[in-house]
Amino acid sequence: MHIEELIIEGFKSYATRTVITGWDSEFNAITGLNGSGKSNILDAICFVLGISTLSHVRANNLQDLVYKRGQAGITKASVTIVFNNGDRERSPPGYENHKQISVTRQVVVNGRNKYIVNGHNKNQQDVANLFQSVQLNVNNPHFLIMQGRITKVLNMKPPEILAMIEEAAGTRMFEDRKEKAFKTMAKKDAKLDEINTLLESEIGPKLETLRTAKRTYLEYQKMAAELDHLRRLNIAHDFMKYETKLQTSAQDLQEKEGRIDTLKQMQGVLKMDMEEIDRTLAQLALEREKDSSQFKHLEDAFKEYAKDLVKIKTQCDLKASSIAEEEKNKSALLAEKVDTEKSLGEARRKYEKLTADFESTVRAHDAKTEAVRKLEDLVQTLSTGMAAKEGHENGYQTQLQDASKAITTAASEAEQAKMKLSHLKKELQEQLPKARAAESQNATLVAELKANKKITEMLKSELESLAYNPDREMELLRQKQVNQSLVNDLKEQVDRLERELAAFHFEYSDPAPDFDRAAVMGLVAQLVDITKENADSATALEICAGGKLYNVVVQTEIVGTQLLQNGKLRRRVTIIPLNKISASRISPERLAAAKKLAPGKVDLALNLIGFQKEVEVAMNYVFGSALICKGKPVEIWMSKSADSDTAKKVTFEKTVRMRSITLDGDAYDPSGQLSGGSKPNSSGVLLKLGSLKTLRTKLNDLALPALSEVQRELEECHRTVNHYKGLQQKLDLKLHEGGLLEERLNTNASAKAIQHVQSLRTRIQEQELLRADAIERKKKAEETRAHVTSEMREFSAHREDKLKALQNDLALGKKELSKSAPTIKKVQQEIDLSREETASLEKEIQEADVQINNLNSAIDEYKAEESAMKDAMAKVKQDYDDAETALENERSALSTYDTQTKDLNAQKKDKKQMLEDCKLEVQKLMHELEKFNDERRNATRFVAEMNEAHPWIQDQKQLFGKTGTDYEFSKYDFGDVRKRVKQLEERHKSLERSLDPHVMDKFDRVEKKETQLKQMLATVKRDKKKIQETIAELDKYKREALRTTWEKVNVDFGNIFADLLPGNSAKLSPPENQDISQGLEVRVALGGVWKNSLTELSGGQRSLIALSLILSLLQYKPAPMYILDEVDSALDLSHTQNIGTLIRTRFGTAQFIVVSLKDGMFNNANTLFRTKFRDGVSNVERTSQRDKGSSANSSGASSAAKILPSATKKAIRGPAARGLRS
Repeated sequence: MHIEELIIEGFKSYATRTVITGWDSEFNAITGLNGSGKSNILDAICFVLGISTLSHVRANNLQDLVYKRGQAGITKASVTIVFNNGDRERSPPGYENHKQISVTRQVVVNGRNKYIVNGHNKNQQDVANLFQSVQLNVNNPHFLIMQGRITKVLNMKPPEILAMIEEAAGTRMFEDRKEKAFKTMAKKDAKLDEINTLLESEIGPKLETLRTAKRTYLEYQKMAAELDHLRRLNIAHDFMKYETKLQTSAQDLQEKEGRIDTLKQMQGVLKMDMEEIDRTLAQLALEREKDSSQFKHLEDAFKEYAKDLVKIKTQCDLKASSIAEEEKNKSALLAEKVDTEKSLGEARRKYEKLTADFESTVRAHDAKTEAVRKLEDLVQTLSTGMAAKEGHENGYQTQLQDASKAITTAASEAEQAKMKLSHLKKELQEQLPKARAAESQNATLVAELKANKKITEMLKSELESLAYNPDREMELLRQKQVNQSLVNDLKEQVDRLERELAAFHFEYSDPAPDFDRAAVMGLVAQLVDITKENADSATALEICAGGKLYNVVVQTEIVGTQLLQNGKLRRRVTIIPLNKISASRISPERLAAAKKLAPGKVDLALNLIGFQKEVEVAMNYVFGSALICKGKPVEIWMSKSADSDTAKKVTFEKTVRMRSITLDGDAYDPSGQLSGGSKPNSSGVLLKLGSLKTLRTKLNDLALPALSEVQRELEECHRTVNHYKGLQQKLDLKLHEGGLLEERLNTNASAKAIQHVQSLRTRIQEQELLRADAIERKKKAEETRAHVTSEMREFSAHREDKLKALQNDLALGKKELSKSAPTIKKVQQEIDLSREETASLEKEIQEADVQINNLNSAIDEYKAEESAMKDAMAKVKQDYDDAETALENERSALSTYDTQTKDLNAQKKDKKQMLEDCKLEVQKLMHELEKFNDERRNATRFVAEMNEAHPWIQDQKQLFGKTGTDYEFSKYDFGDVRKRVKQLEERHKSLERSLDPHVMDKFDRVEKKETQLKQMLATVKRDKKKIQETIAELDKYKREALRTTWEKVNVDFGNIFADLLPGNSAKLSPPENQDISQGLEVRVALGGVWKNSLTELSGGQRSLIALSLILSLLQYKPAPMYILDEVDSALDLSHTQNIGTLIRTRFGTAQFIVVSLKDGMFNNANTLFRTKFRDGVSNVERTSQRDKGSSANSSGASSAAKILPSATKKAIRGPAARGLRS
């Protein structure tokens, strides 16, 4: 970063705006006559860099920097430097993206400094940080070498030279601070001793004394806080008690006044209602007398019609019963017939099977018998030569003849059967087309018959599945009558109680279209349940609640407001909103104390009632602050005063002090008031309301559901009966249709053709069987003939053996015959039984057909008679209905008279009783009002006195009695609280006499001081240790850095001196017998001889030594810019030339700005600025010496320095220069 442009305006000798441009980035020289303003340019640069020591710029104050101290009309000095910031690596932090950095500093006479960086205002510290970040700290300027610096260096002692090396190495600041740190630690050590002495001798003992006093004071404060809390708690409790009483009294007063107004209005209304009832009763009596004679006439006529209707209806019902009975019998007969027919079919099949089996068995038996007979005859003939029986000549010859005859007979029968088969088959072929046509014609009848049988079976199955009980309907009718009677009785009782409790009937209209009636819970009395065990407490509970029984409970105050404003209420009511009402319930301790005084004889009124959870707050409000007192059963029987004694005991006991009520309704108040003596006229309303609830429950939950269930079952029974009858009728119809279809199938011509074909097929089968049998017999006969022939041959050959074998066969055959005879007899018996069974079933079917026909005739006759009876009954029923209508109208009129008269008398009685009750209640309420007013005045006075005496009550009142606050009364026994207050007051007074009220402040101050001292002590010790450790470590780093710097500077020092004074050398070395940490001195070698002292050198040589040392230090830690002010003043021209050359060659990375009067110096510069002082104003002209350039003049009247060819070197002044700004 180097200077590109310098703009000076009003600064020292530069009165007008002077712009100096064209600064070389390496070597710039400024020259001019003394007093021409060349050093002022350096001062301007230092001014912008933020110099704070004005003596360095030859000024005493900022006003000295303004041209002629502001006396010439110029009151502001402004200097701007434009830096080239192209090298981003050496750019100040935060300015890497700026190619140029413009820094302006302005000072106004008697005004303030102002810094501007790139057009933005900055404070001095920001600017200092900017330049310090690039090694341009103007207040510690190693880059600035002013006049006299050379002489100062020449006179330095070894430690001072060492200090310059340390400054270059950056360790000088460390040494300064280390020295300060050691001085500070010495002071701190003394302070530590002082603190330790102070802690041990003064603060410790004093703190222990104060700590003891503090404990006493804290005990006193704690006691005072507890005492204040208990006092406040006691005061709050008393205040809350009286205010609650005041509020309750006010509320009761309002209720009683409202109740009195309501009762007075009710009295007027009741009187008017009674007068109206009397007038209505008189009018009804006259009207009823007129209608009585007409009713008698209509009643007689109605009775006659009723008798006739009952008579004909009975006959019609009997006829219908007869029809139903006959239909039932017919259905039963049809079902029996179907079963019998089924059994008959099975019996016939069984008979046919038995017959077939018997015939087969008989044929086999006969064959065996014949074979045995023949075998016997053969044996007889062969044995004796004579036949066994006459006509049974069965020798072999006879057998041959018989076999031949059998063959001939079988062949003849087979031929006959063949001829018959041919004839039958021919006839069958002729009849088949007719049969097919007949089958086509009868297909519909067959399908109908099949469908009829299927439906018949389904109807029978459905009838069997029905749970039909003919007696169930009568049983349900009887149950319905009983349940209906029960419902009527319950409704009558409910209506009677509702009339008696009309005062508790709360009626209102919906105040809004979307109003939720569930938000209105009802009257308090309606929400209370009293069990049988607590029924004897009903009167006491009524006295306890008083007029609150008539209060209406709602969910929110919004619902209450809606009812009062838009509910169209018929009487005044008091609303209890559940979300707003605050109930004070007796504390468990007081209730326990009351029960302890009278075990088993006292209980909270709230515990004797039942209610829903959602109305608990309202019940607490009504019943939560009174006790019900009663004696034990034996005591009650012996003396009615038992519960009175209990009430007195618990009411006036100090630990209880609650309102108590006896079972007879006597009320005891802790204030001393006693009320009672007789039961109120409204006594028993809670029990009546309970009875009403019970009756409604029985009616709605038991009787009506039971009646509905019976009616449902009766309707179901009716549906079942109707369904059964409908199914039975359908079954009868289908059975009848099936009989007709079978009859049609059996009687039409098509059926005969089909039957004839079936007969032909049967005959063909018979003939085929006969032919097959004949062929089989023929075959057997042929086999027999062959066998006989063989036997004859064998007998002739072996007579004796054959005869013996025949005899054995004969014995075996007889034995088999004897075994088969019983079997044949048994089968014959089964056939006989089957024949008899079949005949019996056929007879039963015939008899069933006869009975069915008879029943059909009877049913048709009964139906005709029933139809005639129904017509007659319809006429009689019409007459009966007309008479009944007329009678009912007349009865209704008379009943209306009687009902209205009864109701009006009951209403008159109720209203009269209500009027008397109202009068008595008004008197009672007036007496109570006087009492309430006295109590209210006393409570008001007490509350006002407490509010005045204790202002904090108003702020804390909302917390009284609340759970979780300091005023949660239920946690305290106020008897114990008062005792504790007394103890605390005594102890409080005792401590107060010896207490130092300022001990806490003293203790805190001393303790705080001790803590601070100990913290300071610890901090100082910790910091001292850390500083010592850091110094030891930094000493090591310092020595290494110092040696490194010394070695580097020493080399540069020798080289630079050799350049300035060729052939000679110089170095920095420690004094004899010392190291570099103790100091450094300059040693010079001239002509190869080391000089012992600088005094041996000439003045110029000594200046070169000093300048070489300074330049070597600058080269060790290069800055972007160096300023040298006439450092060559003591040198001759040759040495000056060497310095210029040195700067130009060795310091190419930094920008040098050198003020010099010697051309040997500035001729080496790349750019030369010459200053001139004309007309009291400094001017500057520029000459480029290394590149092609020009010279320029900057005038006080001009706004910039201009660049012209160096050959001209002509100053340009005035306005003509303004157009040449570069």
